[in-house]
Amino acid sequence: MLRFISFGSGSSGNCYLLYTDNDALIIDAGVGIRTLKKHFRDYGLSLSKVRHVLITHDHADHIKCVGSMSHELQVPIYATRIVHAGIDRNYCVARKVDASLRRYVEPGVTFQMGQFSVTPFQVPHDSSDNVGYFIEADDTTFCLMTDVGHVTDEMAAFIGRSHHLVIEANHDREMLQQGTYPQFLKDRICNGTGHLNNELCGEAIAKNMGPDLRHVWLCHLSEENNHPELARKTVETVLRSFGIVAGKDFALEVLKRTQPTGIFELE
Repeated sequence: MLRFISFGSGSSGNCYLLYTDNDALIIDAGVGIRTLKKHFRDYGLSLSKVRHVLITHDHADHIKCVGSMSHELQVPIYATRIVHAGIDRNYCVARKVDASLRRYVEPGVTFQMGQFSVTPFQVPHDSSDNVGYFIEADDTTFCLMTDVGHVTDEMAAFIGRSHHLVIEANHDREMLQQGTYPQFLKDRICNGTGHLNNELCGEAIAKNMGPDLRHVWLCHLSEENNHPELARKTVETVLRSFGIVAGKDFALEVLKRTQPTGIFELE
């Protein structure tokens, strides 16, 4: 049985756990190691079970604890060469990743990591580099794409193959435009290498989902320019315009920005 927990999803810190009875991986290291230890204890899990860490990109909310995590757990950190170089440059990462624990991934190249078959794919964003991950285990597929400037054909294909999908619904378009952000920041968010809004997220799901999609989680919501209920309702409305009913055709949930979820069993 494959299981999934989100420990945080948003600008304060991103960290996701995917695990089986015998193996576990973490995606992104934006939550502190002491906080992570507490969460694991609360769930009756052991951090020693984690054998791999995947990193999407080199913005601080995804990597600020990556060095301490790799050192404390003595686990390898998987990222593209460009992202590893970005981690080295990022002043928010107090402890860097030891050379012996660095592993390099290439978009489009599938590799085996314990019980998990992992395919990184390119995701447009204004970081040094950014990848999503398509993960297969026990005949179940799980896909995570965050900090999405726009949805490419390659990303659309992975949405279509997913049983379980984590996808960004960062902001509401009107809240962003009417909000207090300076214009340059609003432009950055919307320019195709920034973040995906609620409507575009809904369209990406509706246009590309496959017949076996079972569960979707909306991730990386903006604290200033979105709200969980607004994101969910907007995506549901878009889906309905395509004849798709969330809750019937597949489960739809919103990940909390700073709090862990329950344990999701991925069948």
